[in-house]
Amino acid sequence: MTSKPKKVGLSVGELIVKAVAASKERNGLSVAALKKALAAGGYDVDKNKARVKTAIKSLVAKGTLVQTKGTRTSGSFKMNKATERERLQEDQRSSSAQQTSHRELCY
Repeated sequence: MTSKPKKVGLSVGELIVKAVAASKERNGLSVAALKKALAAGGYDVDKNKARVKTAIKSLVAKGTLVQTKGTRTSGSFKMNKATERERLQEDQRSSSAQQTSHRELCY
């Protein structure tokens, strides 16, 4: 029995985080708007409804997303400010590490 090859690309949770982080809405992004954003990005939402729901649940449980309205997997969600700061700091660290390695290559 052969194993299936691993999919290339971002996971559902990462796609959700990306969509919510890109949103400039003050009260967060609704589930309907989130599904539209995922569909616009090429993700088949109708086929993977359960995966989207479980990804939202796990992101709320981890503390990555905060639910601003509604209950369970309905309502609106926005990024948790603490995790958003950590993510920005990681991005800055990785970009500075890439710049230093680029400098080393140039000289």
